[in-house]
Amino acid sequence: MLLAIDAGNTNLVFALVEHGVIRARWRIATDPRRTADEYAVWLHQLLQLEGFAREDVAAVILGTVVPRATHNLQVLAEKYFGVEALIAGQAPVEWGIALDVAEPRSVGADRALNAIAAHALYEGDLIVVDFGTATTFDVVDYSGAYKGGIIAPGINLSLDALVAAAARLPRVAIQAPESTTVIGRTTEDQMHIGIYWGYVAMMEGLVERMKAEIGRPVRVIATGGLATLFDEHSDLFDAIEGDLTIQGLAMLHARIAGG
Repeated sequence: MLLAIDAGNTNLVFALVEHGVIRARWRIATDPRRTADEYAVWLHQLLQLEGFAREDVAAVILGTVVPRATHNLQVLAEKYFGVEALIAGQAPVEWGIALDVAEPRSVGADRALNAIAAHALYEGDLIVVDFGTATTFDVVDYSGAYKGGIIAPGINLSLDALVAAAARLPRVAIQAPESTTVIGRTTEDQMHIGIYWGYVAMMEGLVERMKAEIGRPVRVIATGGLATLFDEHSDLFDAIEGDLTIQGLAMLHARIAGG
């Protein structure tokens, strides 16, 4: 099986993939100081809980936007799984898609992987919305080329900044308000409305502008943990793919493995 690792700014996702099917996935907070040995102890226990063994892992592929975490993950692959970790975007697993932007080398691995997977799953022009530390909006054209996009503060980041800067505002959970009203009667209600409906309005406005600029029919694909939260009260998304980045990693590996 393939161990696919998506190293993001907030979390690392480890997934076991077999013939393109995700058999198990685990998440841990990103900490560049975490050693290969620490990863191994944690991952070994989770493999056992799911009925797998370390020997089941035959290959490792890594997509990362955290360069400082890369070395220890490479050591994890070599020391505990006996394989060399493939790094997405580096030989021999180049992206295989056109990065049609001013600075192709600056495109984050997660965004390139999302573009690869989204194009493989859906036809035509696409906008991929990924809810992570930042919320990104990426355009993938009908040929599969990555055309650019938007980076906005993630909703958790926005809430953290609001609470940190305003001494009397409480921390509230990120959730859909109980009512669709946008006039809150309590401080907590007003914060829920501002965070939730404000974010919906931001997304809808940006996607509308992107669609107008593209000028052709566009599907909107969402990924990331908060996608389903916003899908409850908005018809913005045509599809939700929770594991789009992992799927992109698996597709890259399948390409070089010959199937």
